[in-house]
Amino acid sequence: MTSKLVGERHERTELTVIPPAVSREEAGTGRVGAVAYPYRVYEAEITIERPFMSDHTDRFVASVDRSRRLVVRADGVPAVENREIEDVLVLPTELSKDQSRAKTRESVLQWTLRRYSLNDAPDIEFVREVDGYKLFWLVERPEGDVIVDSVDGTEDPLRD
Repeated sequence: MTSKLVGERHERTELTVIPPAVSREEAGTGRVGAVAYPYRVYEAEITIERPFMSDHTDRFVASVDRSRRLVVRADGVPAVENREIEDVLVLPTELSKDQSRAKTRESVLQWTLRRYSLNDAPDIEFVREVDGYKLFWLVERPEGDVIVDSVDGTEDPLRD
């Protein structure tokens, strides 16, 4: 089964991005394209009421890949900045802001239930949220094309 990236290709466009730790030039020589994935990152504060004790507060950071409809835990809320990006395929946002928030609320509740024994549902408050694109570099290599994560530098073979 062949999967193709679906999105809008731009010769040049301005995007709000998570700043790359690996530049396009560092990713490889020759033809290097880019793919921009839409993300929304939430910092959630949970408050757990405890009988006969003071309330307990905890925090989680959730990163929502709005193209693949996936929520994962993150270490922190990234900084974002506006950049002009050349030769980039911008993937569509498959989750609205409301859908992203609902999926995140569900994930935070599950993470809380794995960590704490609760009598009642915790209060979940979103204290910060950030929208931005994460860039991946598509690099042509003699041994085969690869995709490089611009934030952490991990590299995987690009499969058809």
